[in-house]
Amino acid sequence: MATRATPIVGVTTYHQQASWGPWDRLASVLPASYVDTVAGAGGCPVLLSLWEGGVSTDEAASSVVRAIDALVLVGGGDVDPALYRQRPDPATSGVDPRRDASELALLRAALAVDLPVLAVCRGMQLLDVELGGTLFQHVPDVVGHNGHQPARGCFAEVEVTTEAGSTVAKIVGEKTTVACSHHQAIDRLGDGLVVTARSADGIAEAVELPGARFVVGVQWHPEEHGDQRLFRALVEAVR
Repeated sequence: MATRATPIVGVTTYHQQASWGPWDRLASVLPASYVDTVAGAGGCPVLLSLWEGGVSTDEAASSVVRAIDALVLVGGGDVDPALYRQRPDPATSGVDPRRDASELALLRAALAVDLPVLAVCRGMQLLDVELGGTLFQHVPDVVGHNGHQPARGCFAEVEVTTEAGSTVAKIVGEKTTVACSHHQAIDRLGDGLVVTARSADGIAEAVELPGARFVVGVQWHPEEHGDQRLFRALVEAVR
């Protein structure tokens, strides 16, 4: 297949009760900052809703992946602890098994064909779990502070240090201040992943999959401030 002039970037969404105009109903939603940042980085954003019923999840995911050039896994509720063989912590919330199933299927299909992947926040955690890793279910219990998420729905400015020579370091530099809003993080690293950025308290803030065309996970939210650097790198990996 010839390379498209504007790569199609599939961006995951989530089901949530939402209000717009006179309506208040269940919807597939996504902060517009993701769409704007993908477009600003030179990609054509296409929203991917979760699905159930009809064709199998894996079959549907394979069809979707054949139609896109890159995949962005976005932030959101916590990954089901059952997927990494743990019982839920009292602080774990927002679990949606349907979303886990559809996004894991998309991720597996993407990895199978070496599709470029950018995994943001929850997406990075999902990447780790798919590759056999585990999560800290409540970061404040590990580091003793709530500096990665002052409150639900709030962002914190966190300085991260990258690993020299890594893809992430080449994109954002040796140190960068990022917008974080996460209360979970990687504990045991998934097979093949390497940590390529950490915060001062040791929490893994970026990972990548060496040997892949482009598989990068970041615990922070580059889209929050319209930071296009990682998204541009994703689009360039397509080309």
